[in-house]
Amino acid sequence: MAVETLTFGCRLNAYEGQVMKTEAEKAGLDNAIIINTCAVTAEAVRQAKQAVRKARRDNPQARIIVTGCAAQTEARSFGDMDEVDLVIGNADKLRAESYKPMVFGTPLNDKVQVNDIMSVRETAGHLIEGMDGRTRAFVQVQNGCDHRCTFCIIPFGRGPSRSVPMGLVVEQIKKLVANGYKEVVLTGVDITSYGPDLPGQPTLGLLTQSILKHVPDLPRLRISSIDSIEADPALYEAVSEKRLMPHLHLSLQSGDDMILKRMKRRHLREDALAVVDKLRSLRPDMVFGADIIAGFPTETEEMFENSLSFIAEANLTYVHAFPYSPRPGTPAARMPQVSKAVARTRATLLREAGESQFRALCQSRIGQSASVLVERSGLGRTEQFIPVRVAGTEAGQLLGVRISGLSNDGLVGAPLQVAA
Repeated sequence: MAVETLTFGCRLNAYEGQVMKTEAEKAGLDNAIIINTCAVTAEAVRQAKQAVRKARRDNPQARIIVTGCAAQTEARSFGDMDEVDLVIGNADKLRAESYKPMVFGTPLNDKVQVNDIMSVRETAGHLIEGMDGRTRAFVQVQNGCDHRCTFCIIPFGRGPSRSVPMGLVVEQIKKLVANGYKEVVLTGVDITSYGPDLPGQPTLGLLTQSILKHVPDLPRLRISSIDSIEADPALYEAVSEKRLMPHLHLSLQSGDDMILKRMKRRHLREDALAVVDKLRSLRPDMVFGADIIAGFPTETEEMFENSLSFIAEANLTYVHAFPYSPRPGTPAARMPQVSKAVARTRATLLREAGESQFRALCQSRIGQSASVLVERSGLGRTEQFIPVRVAGTEAGQLLGVRISGLSNDGLVGAPLQVAA
């Protein structure tokens, strides 16, 4: 057994999982499982601990290393687990040196090796050859967050916002394209805050334009979750470029103004709708998703209905809705709580509304052609990220596809011709 990584949570964690595997193997580590945790909800932490126990049961001789956001915010609780050999903080998990105590059997005074994440001021640009088992690659452009939403523990797991220099991002993407990748996803914790810590203070929009200009052979560039209030003029300019995928995920959290204020979000309902309308006017085929928290403290039925109606009003087709989970140490955890049962019910209603919108989007595509990147044999994604089943195709193909009908999770189509 070499090094196995088990990743929970966001796209940034997926990228970091690949870097950790590379760095750990560079250090000489083998027979090890690295569990890269998420702290966004209490359930995510519970699942990570469950995975640690299972990893030990299934691999009694392996070394178990825990890292990621939950390891940063709840380091001691993981360190107290008998199954865990080493806990590494978020700031050090991407460095080969952090794994060497496991390689050489160096005695440690404490198996919890977690530093003060708030003192970290730089994010290195790790160049990787590709992503194991993926046809699209995630590229980290930013890490950390300077905002303090009342529900969120992530700034204490990731530290302050810091950006990867544009030149390193472009170099990374050129390398991935040379290795055959046809789609790159820009990712980070708060990527619309990209740039103010760099010389010249570039923005996400300027970074996007630079990638499209300097990597002309990249067929697809995709942007992950954005904070709509931070969208800059250069990003709006870049939207008309066809190689930038017409699919954006909004860090919305609620469709009610009072809840947004209690969350300490920096936008209101109308602000988010205005951004959606502006982007659609520039790119009519643009589709949107959003994160929405159900049952945030003090949320009344009327406030919830404002979130529910936002889905139809903004025509959201990808809704990531989840019940509020109190995180110890955050202001929202001290607010009057909504019952868990109510929060779960509301989350279900939000998801059902999103699924209805998604089905309508799929229905509207029947009879049309689409550019599809095949992720694995017989299954790919359109530019709008809709799953399409295309028989007789192989991972990595970028195809023109005629959409013929619906599948359980998206669309069905047949190849027209190879697009790239």
